[in-house]
Amino acid sequence: MKKDRSRGKDELRRSYKRSDFPGGFVRGKYTAQLAASSNVVVLSPENAAAFPTSDAVNEALDALLRVARSARLTNRSSGRRSR
Repeated sequence: MKKDRSRGKDELRRSYKRSDFPGGFVRGKYTAQLAASSNVVVLSPENAAAFPTSDAVNEALDALLRVARSARLTNRSSGRRSR
């Protein structure tokens, strides 16, 4: 006589019933955690059409940062006070 194969804790069943989940189902249970730890950005359709890949977006943002940094350096005062 063969022994029944014992199921491990991590093994999946062929089917599940609602009664297997006494706490019930909660939609969006981890949404806040995902949003806090995620770096996904959703582009508007116009921007998505202009920047079809993530590399294109990163290149554009890098260029914008370079321009912003150089503008900050040139807009500083020369150290002279105007009266």
